[in-house]
Amino acid sequence: MPARLRTADPAEVEEALGADPRSPEQTRLLVKHFLAVLAERAPGRSVEVRVPPYAAAQVIPGVRHTRGTPPAVVEMDADTWIGLASGSLAWPDAQVSASGERADLSAYLPLL
Repeated sequence: MPARLRTADPAEVEEALGADPRSPEQTRLLVKHFLAVLAERAPGRSVEVRVPPYAAAQVIPGVRHTRGTPPAVVEMDADTWIGLASGSLAWPDAQVSASGERADLSAYLPLL
């Protein structure tokens, strides 16, 4: 897992999830935290999950790629990712850009 993706302190995650409105720093913390959790639970390099401009992670076992774009890419905004990861949004209801094999993340979500 890249050094920039590390799970956050549980108290900070809880505080950020409860914030209304959430600060940009809290959003960044949650995005990176949940990507790190996903990478721990579904290690691999067959799907790239992108949450611009915050971070991306390659996850899920399968076809390994060495250059360029992975066989599957899932991209969404930060609020969608946080909603999916926290369980406040279901995969069928989320607006994501997903392409390729294994691009359905519903088996791995929510992450809480």
